[in-house]
Amino acid sequence: MAKFCLFTCKYHTINSVPPKQMTKTTRTSHYKRGSHMAEKEGAIVKKGHEEGLKMALSLLEEYELPAGLLPLADVIEVGFVKTTGYMWILQTKKVEHNFKMISKLVSYSTEITGYVEKKRIKKLKGVKAKELMLWPPVGDISVDDPPTGKIHFKSLAGITKTFPVEAFAAGQ
Repeated sequence: MAKFCLFTCKYHTINSVPPKQMTKTTRTSHYKRGSHMAEKEGAIVKKGHEEGLKMALSLLEEYELPAGLLPLADVIEVGFVKTTGYMWILQTKKVEHNFKMISKLVSYSTEITGYVEKKRIKKLKGVKAKELMLWPPVGDISVDDPPTGKIHFKSLAGITKTFPVEAFAAGQ
C-alpha cells in the first residue's frame, strides 16, 4: 500500500505515484477526490450509467425533490451515505441543460456533491446556473414544505431565485 497521501485512496494504491511526481492539475484533482474519503464511509455506491442514474432518481424521489432536477449523462458512479445524507455523482463530462419553462441554462460538473435531506440539497457543489453573463455556483436547493409549488436555488453569493417546481419535472 502506498504511503504518499494523507488519505488511503485508490489513486495511490492503483497508480503508486508520489505527489511530487504528479502534475499540478493531477495533484489538485487527486486531493479534491481524496478529501471526500471520510464523507464516503458507509456509502451505498452504484457504478455505471444505468445503475447510477436509477439511484440518483430514487434519491430525488425519496427526498421529495423534482425528478428532472439532475439531468445526467454518462454517469460513472453515484454514492449515498444514509446516516449523513452525503451524496456524490461522477459523470464523464460536464452537462449543460436548458430548463425551457423558465429559460434557465444550468451546468452540471463532472463531480456533483451535496447533502440531501427532505425537500433539500445543501452544501451543493458542481452545479451552476447562468445569470446574464456569469455562472454563479448553486449552493442550496430547497422545495417548500408544506408544498406551495415553488423551488428555491440559493447561490454561494446569497442570491436566491425561486421557480415553479414543475419546471424541473422529468423530461423538462
